[in-house]
Amino acid sequence: MRYGKIKGAALALALGSTAFAQPPEGAAPDGLGGFFFRAEDPEALGTWYFENFGILGAPTSYDELPWMQDAGPTVFDAFPADTTHFAADKSFMLNFRTQDLDGLVAHLQSNGVKVTVDQTVYPNGRFAQLVDPEGNPIQLWEPAE
Repeated sequence: MRYGKIKGAALALALGSTAFAQPPEGAAPDGLGGFFFRAEDPEALGTWYFENFGILGAPTSYDELPWMQDAGPTVFDAFPADTTHFAADKSFMLNFRTQDLDGLVAHLQSNGVKVTVDQTVYPNGRFAQLVDPEGNPIQLWEPAE
């Protein structure tokens, strides 16, 4: 059960730990506040993410709002250094949730983006893979109902 809901002592046992302490109530993160990475051409890459996913870059003033996400599951997981799940020369892979994988894939393809849709439907949903213009791996995930 890799991504099940397990907490406290059950999680400690799953991780092989005998001493486990959770952050104090209200102190634990309740979501990702940002994702920051290096780019060869930050402006062009920011434009690509906006055109293909509607994701706004960082606000340039306190009067602007950043991209706002819908609440939903977020998987935060470290992969082994030799993983073949994404490119060996990349240290991260983005995963975007969508309620309409086929619609998003069609949009991306109409923008000239090569997308590979996984034909297997998994218990946790459907997936597709692509890379951004700088070769960063992206996975699209349509969660199962």
